[in-house]
Amino acid sequence: MTTAVDDDLWSAIGDPTRRRMLDLLLNQGSGTATSLSEHLPVTRQAVAKHLAVLDRAGLVHAHSAGREKQFRVDEDQLARAVAQLADVGNAWDARLRRIKRIAETIEKTIERKQ
Repeated sequence: MTTAVDDDLWSAIGDPTRRRMLDLLLNQGSGTATSLSEHLPVTRQAVAKHLAVLDRAGLVHAHSAGREKQFRVDEDQLARAVAQLADVGNAWDARLRRIKRIAETIEKTIERKQ
């Protein structure tokens, strides 16, 4: 793999609620814990905790908007996550191709012995 896998980043993305929050933020451009909670089956407090995890992973950044924080997705960090996922996928594709070649070699050896 060319890109090192960031476990904290993938732990943050691993939660389905946080992935949904990222989708909402990408679609809306930005959002607050209150506005996001209106679209999710969790409380505003739970959304705030999820946003804190995403913020620590660098996936979102906040700025003050009155009494609330307005969150935006860090597109560079998200692109880094996509690159990591592509690298992991490529590594697994290569492994599966090697397993297939080994299985085909074994199959040919068995056929020749019969």
